[in-house]
Amino acid sequence: MLRFSELMKSKSIDLPPVQSYNDGLEIYFLTGKKYLYQTLFCIQSLVKYSNSKFKFILVDDGTFDQQLTDRVKMQLPGAAIITSKMIEQNLKNILPESSYPYLHHKRKVYAHIKKLTDIHTLPGNQWKLVLDSDMLFWAEPVKMIEWLHNPDKPLHMVDSDNSYGYTNQLMEKLCGRTIRPLINVGAIGLNSGEINWNNLEKWTKTLEETEGKTYYLEQALSAMLIADIPSTILNADEYIVNPDDFSSGILHHYVDLSKEIYFTKAWQLV
Repeated sequence: MLRFSELMKSKSIDLPPVQSYNDGLEIYFLTGKKYLYQTLFCIQSLVKYSNSKFKFILVDDGTFDQQLTDRVKMQLPGAAIITSKMIEQNLKNILPESSYPYLHHKRKVYAHIKKLTDIHTLPGNQWKLVLDSDMLFWAEPVKMIEWLHNPDKPLHMVDSDNSYGYTNQLMEKLCGRTIRPLINVGAIGLNSGEINWNNLEKWTKTLEETEGKTYYLEQALSAMLIADIPSTILNADEYIVNPDDFSSGILHHYVDLSKEIYFTKAWQLV
């Protein structure tokens, strides 16, 4: 897997440019030095199957430098790059450290939470679709594109297992609603204006102090934000989390054991 991931990384340099359009459907990625090659493959697979115009917005995970910026400009002409400097200014205005110390602490030690803090404090459209980079499209994502044209409720994928890292009892006690099972945030559409940052600060601190730290914190927080709110739920047989083959599906999210398929076979088919 390590050998093939290095090959994937080197081959990503040869991927043809993908045009990003100012008036296109907006898709956000949190990415950087470690994950840009996966981001590029994900985008390449999307435009292979869709004729829609997209606006790709790459949010710096803290590792962008001039070389990476130049590469994005070459391989994703027209894409927006949200720099660390821009993010820091947004955070000062919307999430000042004096008021949200725990969220600021988590940003320093747990990059995944930036999918919430750094992306949903950005100006622009309230509804934002964030995609993980470790995914590949195998057909046109019609349902996802329909949502992008007219977002009116949250959107999410369906997980292969419940992966929140915390008990439903604690999560439901904190958010006051019933938690929907199997929410996966590989593709997650949220309304930035409806995020209560005071709640997120309190939930994050209480979850970790009560039941410890977990890799799945950001997914748990997202599940609490949308809980039992009516949502666009992507069909689990088409938008597949942890796939074991290539025989079906529109979008595959390569988590857990499917990482082997992703690194050794899937990207080469793209």
